Amino acid sequence: MATKIPENLKYTKEHEWALVEGKNLTVGITDFAQSSLGDIVYVELPEIGFELKKDDPFGVVESIKSVSDLYSPVSGKVVAINSDLQDAPEKINETAYESWLIKIEMSSEAEVAQLLDSNNYKSLCE
Repeated sequence: MATKIPENLKYTKEHEWALVEGKNLTVGITDFAQSSLGDIVYVELPEIGFELKKDDPFGVVESIKSVSDLYSPVSGKVVAINSDLQDAPEKINETAYESWLIKIEMSSEAEVAQLLDSNNYKSLCE
């Protein structure tokens, strides 16, 4: 299966993507993840202001096949959630890299260096 893996993003081993924008990190799930999950029917996201620790679960994605936890790529505070996904979770299947889940104000930008680049993520998916 040909999976899109944009080179400008960072990735986790749990198949989240992360876009660094200054002190903020936008997080979503990868094309590989949405493809593996199948039709996504529900997304549970944290409240704005919720404090996250790197690698801790922050929400849930439910598909017709399974329920999967979402893991935070970095520590920080949730500053935005994509509320559009609560009414239309299938957008993740349609455009995984445009359908972000949350934005995090990072407490440590150094944690970004621990994320995978596109080449390492591609190897993980093969």
